[in-house]
Amino acid sequence: RRGFIFQSSEIYGGFAGFYDYGPLGVELRNNIKRAWWKDFVHKREDVVGLDSSIIGSPAVWKASGHVDGFSDPMVDCKESKLRFRADQLFWTKAEVDGELLGYISLLESVDMDEQALKAATKMKMKAKKQGELTLTVLKDYTEATEDEQKLIPSPETGTPGALTAPRDFNLMFQTNVGAQTDSSSVAYLRPETAQGIFTNFKNVVSTGRVKVPFGIAQIGKAFRNEITPRNFIFRSREFEQMEIEYFIPPDEDSWVKFHQEWINTARTWLESIGLRKDLLSFDVHSDDSLAHYARACTDVMFTFPFGTQELQGIAARGNYDLRQHADASGKSMEYYDEATKERYVPHVIEPSIGVDRLMLAVLTSAYTVDEVGGEERTLLKFHPRLAPVKAAVLPLVKNKPELLEKARAVYDRLQRRYFVEFDTAGAIGRRYRRNDEVGTPYCITVDFQTLEDDTVTLRDRDTTEQRRVTVSELLDFMEEQIDAQ
Repeated sequence: RRGFIFQSSEIYGGFAGFYDYGPLGVELRNNIKRAWWKDFVHKREDVVGLDSSIIGSPAVWKASGHVDGFSDPMVDCKESKLRFRADQLFWTKAEVDGELLGYISLLESVDMDEQALKAATKMKMKAKKQGELTLTVLKDYTEATEDEQKLIPSPETGTPGALTAPRDFNLMFQTNVGAQTDSSSVAYLRPETAQGIFTNFKNVVSTGRVKVPFGIAQIGKAFRNEITPRNFIFRSREFEQMEIEYFIPPDEDSWVKFHQEWINTARTWLESIGLRKDLLSFDVHSDDSLAHYARACTDVMFTFPFGTQELQGIAARGNYDLRQHADASGKSMEYYDEATKERYVPHVIEPSIGVDRLMLAVLTSAYTVDEVGGEERTLLKFHPRLAPVKAAVLPLVKNKPELLEKARAVYDRLQRRYFVEFDTAGAIGRRYRRNDEVGTPYCITVDFQTLEDDTVTLRDRDTTEQRRVTVSELLDFMEEQIDAQ
């Protein structure tokens, strides 16, 4: 309704897993990316930037393991023809006094246990069974035996045995490069931005005057052909990543220290841009859940309206990627350390976060309903750095040319640096509410006193407090609140 996010191809009924960002949404996204780039590239002396291509040599994805191993387990419903991720389809066995009642299946959600119990109770009533109802622990479909798969119903049709056995489904989007459309022209849209950093490692070392430890940062689009995109922009097929590959010495002591530093840095930064502390948590991966090349991984978790999910991953990846590309390309990825006079392949700490997931977390944290003057008010409490519109300039009335001229002059001054709006439509109170709803942190009212002493009324979105400031004080205040953070 307010122009943040639209369904892609909406006039044609939409296109699953793809979204478009409207006038306010694109500003919020860009502000998130600008804040991240400023804090992790411009404000650090040990990180440089990169922008690699979306389509690269297919040899990159062969070497990285994506061609052979970048897949999710997939299962089909033979009746409805719908497709599900097997590890997101759960099942349980219902029994009455130890006697089998039947199997229940459902898709992953925050209230799966309640849903399963409700379905089992309904099944018991339908079967007219008496006795104690018990359910086994929910498991995903990949854990079912062949005999159990024959008894588990489809979550869509309810028919037992309608689901196929799980099979791997490669998530990369395939395309063709050049005039031919045979196997020799096959290429892929990148499923992650990290590999472009690894393949450019030697280029950056030889041109960037960098020394280990240092990082290479990149913001860019990635594409994954998700079997079941869901939860709005949380899991989509086209998304944007903000990643750093931070290269460190290979000794055993280094990676633990750097990994913890990046975990601390990640949470501190997320809180600094307005994410609610009570919605943030950590999930430390157990050794048996790590990728074969990883030494450790900690996820920053966020409690979304649909449950607690991964927001950012901080992984200690070893030197697997650099070694894979060195072996496949025949080009050395060794780094000469002038301080220790040693040659080695650096290890990597990888903090990675999705722009779209972070935007959803920002919206969730910002959404607030309070009461002002006895009336309910809905607002978005964006941090000023991220707010799509930094300020709204509001002439008190629109039928006084001298007032409009002065308000326009204030607007023009602010517009040199910030995205601001000029609003004359409706009563001043209604304009305040309209700007509160889209998260504009400051409203600047130009009234008749402005014509006398060059002061304006500055209203704060969160507190609704108002105070008089001069135009020069206004500019200093805006700079402090937005640019100095």
